Parts: sequence; structure tokens; C-alpha cells
Amino acid sequence: MAEKHGSLSINSDNIFPIIKKWLYSDHDIFYRELISNGCDAITKLKKLDMMGEYSLPADYKGKIQVLVNPDEKTIKIIDNGLGMTADEVEEYISRIAFSGATDFIEKYKDKSNDDQIIGHFGLGFYSAFMVADEVHIDTLSYKDGATAVHWECDGGTEYDMSDGTAATPGTTITLYLNEDSYEFANEYKAREVVEKYCSFMPVPIF
Repeated sequence: MAEKHGSLSINSDNIFPIIKKWLYSDHDIFYRELISNGCDAITKLKKLDMMGEYSLPADYKGKIQVLVNPDEKTIKIIDNGLGMTADEVEEYISRIAFSGATDFIEKYKDKSNDDQIIGHFGLGFYSAFMVADEVHIDTLSYKDGATAVHWECDGGTEYDMSDGTAATPGTTITLYLNEDSYEFANEYKAREVVEKYCSFMPVPIF
């Protein structure tokens, strides 16, 4: 794959400020959203195995890892689910194009306690930008012959995508935390938030 620089397809310039500021009242919600995405990826891979469309290794155990690094002020959320191809990264991450989004925002922008806009438009991934100045994705699809993908965005409407180095199927999301959010790279804080939001997830979290 040739290296690619592109612009995120967003229906409204208002979306990023709303994600980053208006939803900030619940800024620890990003853990729930990103871990939930990882659980979905693992559940879907298991379903493909059950349907005979993919063969999981005999020793496969679906899991999510949360790695915090207070020195580097980063968080990594790693799943061993179905991963994404470059086309899927484009479709699910780069093109935030959803019908009626602008009208929805106009209607709800004054309801500052309503975090449902995230789930409403599948914006879960973008909750990462409530706490991070920059977000990287490293992913490899389960599909035969798939090429690993590296994607990064600094919270503006532009991104860079290139061949990645992931060697096994799954996705790693790396958050480079902003100055106001360093607390989330603290192990005790991370445990507290993950237990608060994710204790009933169908996949073990380490």
C-alpha cells in the first residue's frame, strides 16, 4: 500500500469540538468505548469461526489488554479480534459521514449532560480525542494475505495511513494523552475507570 495522507470526511466542522469539549464532562468514557470496540472485534471473530468462515488457533483466548505508561503519558488498548484492512480503516475510521449528523448536533448541542451522541453515530473511537492530542491505530485483519495498517491523527481533520508492522490479527490503539488527562495513564486510575465501565464486558480485560 502506498502511504496515504487524507482528510476525514466529516459532515460538520462542529463535530470535533463537540467530541473534545462538549462531551468532556464524561471524559473517562473513552475507556468504555474503546474496550467495547475491542470486545466487538473479538466476538465477531469467534462468530466467523463458529460459522466456518475462519479457523481460530486451538489455543485462542480472546482478550483486551490495557497498557498505561505514566512516563510516556500513553495508553494502549490492544485486542486480538478480527482487525481491519486498509479499506475498513477508511470506512470505519476515516469517513465519519453520517446522514443527519448536523441536524442531530443542532438539536442536542445544549444538552451538555447527554453523552449518547457518541454511541448514536458510532463515534466511539473518536471519544479518544477527548483525552488525547494524537491517536495511532495499528491493525492487521484476520483475512488471508492482509497487510498490516498504521493510521494516525492529531485531532484535526487530517490523517496519515501507511503499511504497518502488526504481525498477528487484532488492533492496538495508542493514545498520546493531552496535558489535562495525564491522570488516565496512572495504573490505579485506569483500574478504577475500567472496573466502573467494563466489569460486565464479555471478554477478559488485563
